[in-house]
Amino acid sequence: MNRTEALEYYQKAQKRGRQNYREKTLSGQSPYLPVLDDILQNTNVEQQIPLGVMEVPLHLVVGTKTAGRTAAFASNFMPLLPQDTEFATKWISLCLAHLEDGIHDPIRCFEYMGLFYVQEGNKRVSVLKSFGADSIAAHVTRIVPRWVDLPVVRQYYEFMEAFPLTGLYTLQFTRPGSYAKLQTLLGKAPGEKWDDDDRADILSLHNWVAKAYQAHGGAHMKTTADDVLLLLMKLYPLEELKKDTPAGLAKRLDGVWDDVLAMENPAPITVSSAPAAPAAQKTTLLDRVLPKKPQKLKVAFVNERTPETSTWTSQHEFGRTQLDSAFPGQVTTAAYFNAEQGKNDDALLEQAIAEGANMVFTTSPKLVGASLRAAVKHPEVHILNCSMDMPYASIRTYYTRVYEAKFITGAIAGAMAKNDRVGFVADYPNFGVPANINAFALGARMVNPRVRVVLKWTCLPGDPLTEFLQKGITVVSGRDAPHPSRSQREFGTFQVLPGGILRDLASPFWHWGQFYENVVRTVLDGGWSRDKSGTDGRVVNYWWGMNSGVLDVLMSRELPHDVRHLADILRGGLTSGAVDPFACRIVAQDGTLKNEGLHGFEPEQIIHMDWLCDAVEGRIPEYEELIPEAQPMYRMQGLHRDRLAAEKEAVL
Repeated sequence: MNRTEALEYYQKAQKRGRQNYREKTLSGQSPYLPVLDDILQNTNVEQQIPLGVMEVPLHLVVGTKTAGRTAAFASNFMPLLPQDTEFATKWISLCLAHLEDGIHDPIRCFEYMGLFYVQEGNKRVSVLKSFGADSIAAHVTRIVPRWVDLPVVRQYYEFMEAFPLTGLYTLQFTRPGSYAKLQTLLGKAPGEKWDDDDRADILSLHNWVAKAYQAHGGAHMKTTADDVLLLLMKLYPLEELKKDTPAGLAKRLDGVWDDVLAMENPAPITVSSAPAAPAAQKTTLLDRVLPKKPQKLKVAFVNERTPETSTWTSQHEFGRTQLDSAFPGQVTTAAYFNAEQGKNDDALLEQAIAEGANMVFTTSPKLVGASLRAAVKHPEVHILNCSMDMPYASIRTYYTRVYEAKFITGAIAGAMAKNDRVGFVADYPNFGVPANINAFALGARMVNPRVRVVLKWTCLPGDPLTEFLQKGITVVSGRDAPHPSRSQREFGTFQVLPGGILRDLASPFWHWGQFYENVVRTVLDGGWSRDKSGTDGRVVNYWWGMNSGVLDVLMSRELPHDVRHLADILRGGLTSGAVDPFACRIVAQDGTLKNEGLHGFEPEQIIHMDWLCDAVEGRIPEYEELIPEAQPMYRMQGLHRDRLAAEKEAVL
């Protein structure tokens, strides 16, 4: 290699720099390298931390520390100055050194928010970038921004916590909790450092997924290749992904593309609050002459438990039988039981599909992972999971607006309580549960402004009913369904009479058969296709209430006439839309005014409600407080599931 040949390399790099300069200028962007000193002018810095010498990914070296050399480089680090300058001479000499022996002297740079800005060694970076090198040795000083509760800063602080374990700057995530999820998916204990094999495996997957993602147009998306990698690792075992070919990874990416688009959307979940309207049918002459052959569906139900061991499963099983009679000649059903997460759940879904199911309902949140994997593998099958707020476009989720029924039972409890105190037993601090508690309290306070709702949790140690009775509380909102281990009727809203006798007052009731009938009808008449919007980054979650017939309140015949009359009025108002439990003045426990009372809340506000109104005595527990049996459910549906530390993450 001689200087003439090295000069040709400079000319090629200069040409790339000038092209980049023109493109940036025409688009109204700065054509020069960003300057860290300028970026930090209006930034509060917490501290500077020397990190020593390390290999820095060159694609993350994006600018300079000071403004001294900005005019010499385009924004892609390619040279701009003429060939007869001292700058060009030094660049060419470095080019020769790189080709003959390599560039070994580390540069000096500052890292800020995961990006690097060069203090000394800009030309070395330029030469190596021109040759497409992957990394460069560097003395790195980290500049730590002061903590503010913004997504970008939260994500960077998560990165700083994970970096001593991973030793990688290459991984770039956009969602909270991603580093912790990756730690768990690798089978690592909290705080366990990665070894060289771990880094090699993840870097290899990162590179192949990044190439497939780029081919899909990922360069123009906010979601990173590592966000996509994490999604794939949730669905498939690491060993399986490691053995896959580039073409195989690209095919897997095709399968989850709707879910990637949903990740791209900052608010992906579309709440379907009522059944879709029937599709308009065009009648042709041929339709009049020939009888129309009905579309046939085989609908499978995969349950976590059996009807004999779970009232929840029994209710869904009763709903399944309604389909058999609602669509004669069009719909057949099959049921599968005892699905266990991570054991036989995938096999049961595969069995159901192999036996002809083209629509599958999985009736437990714990089966969402198996549902998603089956949907990716069988995109022609309609798959729904009974859970709330799951951000996956490949499947749909469904649940009911239980807070509507709780509002009615709260009014009944407030009317029946004799000492202005009512008990409320909640199971898990999951999505929608605070709304249920608040709606119950607002209903109780509507009939008795002095009432206080004392909150207890089954996911915490202790016996709520015993604690209520010790406080003199005899009207209680218990579990929403009977519990197999309980000998007495401690569910629904009930009253404890002298001698410990429990008298039923009212309880929510799910017409799952009506729900399943409505959803199946949307498939038969084309409503499913009109609802489907995964291709534009939206996720469909069914969240139907009393107006759709899928939820009601069963009231005891022993209720006083006036109390029952009030409950009937509220039920009629909720069904017609004339009554909204949250369309009133609401103050939270901390004194914050949550609603003036002119109108209620949007569905997303109700689902993600994480506060309690001032009529409630008690609080929402943290993950660390939950009994071990309750923690898996929180991982799936907990209010703050994305904030869990590494040891608390669950794998789908």
